[in-house]
Amino acid sequence: MRRRVPVPVLPAVRERSSTYGVACVDDRGRIAADVVLRALGWGPDARIRMSVRSGLLVVIADPGGAAKITPRGHLRLAVPLRRWCGLAPGSRVLLVADADEQRLVVHPPAALDAMISDWYGTRLAGDAA
Repeated sequence: MRRRVPVPVLPAVRERSSTYGVACVDDRGRIAADVVLRALGWGPDARIRMSVRSGLLVVIADPGGAAKITPRGHLRLAVPLRRWCGLAPGSRVLLVADADEQRLVVHPPAALDAMISDWYGTRLAGDAA
């Protein structure tokens, strides 16, 4: 009797055209986000609005927004936003730019931990790696 060799399941094809970046928050709350900002078409001095939703920092273009991209093309996070998201100098964040939605989402480490735990829990449950 012949044993069949298991065929691995191939990963799903990408369904989104998001642009990703990883950056570090500096001591002034700035994030060098040039790759993701370019993907959104946001240049220096572009007005933006930031809000925190479910532990994620959501940034959208807003001509009347109180914040703006710095002249050097950095995203500057206000102290209250950094505190709400648990970001300290040196924190590394995942940046996700969605050009179709004209939205940038900043994923703090705690949000990444939660997403990865959920992903692993549903996909690797019972696997002896």
